[in-house]
Amino acid sequence: MGRYRGPIVKIARRLGVNIAETEKVQKYLDRRPYAPGQHGQKRARRPSDYAVRLREKQKLRFIYDMGERSFRNLFEEASKKKGVTGTVFLQLLESRLDNVVFRLGIASTRRQARQFVRHGHILVNGKRINIAGYRVKQGDTISVSKKAQDIPFIKENIERFKNRKTFRWLEFNPATMSGKFLRLPDREDLALPVNENLVIEFYSR
Repeated sequence: MGRYRGPIVKIARRLGVNIAETEKVQKYLDRRPYAPGQHGQKRARRPSDYAVRLREKQKLRFIYDMGERSFRNLFEEASKKKGVTGTVFLQLLESRLDNVVFRLGIASTRRQARQFVRHGHILVNGKRINIAGYRVKQGDTISVSKKAQDIPFIKENIERFKNRKTFRWLEFNPATMSGKFLRLPDREDLALPVNENLVIEFYSR
């Protein structure tokens, strides 16, 4: 994982969650399932309600690898939409182009997906999009640009992930390096180790 390993693993260990959703980070957590530092294995005092809500917010923010301002702005948008705020918020997070590129297996991490998007390697409905937070909509086709299809990292990622279990709201064709956003995911589709209701409470305090 190179430079990616240090801070990501530290944050994952501190929060107790595989924020990168990768096998490598999970192996580190399995080996050291406690917070980093010399006091990591000591029993911690019972956290305050505020600390619990903050922890859930941080878990979700780091999973989607977003800055606080962008994350909060998306929450504010979700809170103004119809439906269950927590579910709508997760759907907005899942609809980000960098996240979809990661979910499809084109990138091995969301951070790498963001780089691919910013470098112009990703097309949406045949149009080059270089905005990581671009909102993917139902029925949109996401593909790797012709020129980028020979990039070793992208080819390796697709080869590695082509036989993995796919997500029900997405479809992907490794041969054409293109996929489709079929629908917004339901809450039960998302195996996220986060209580989004506590995130709502954090921002509503």
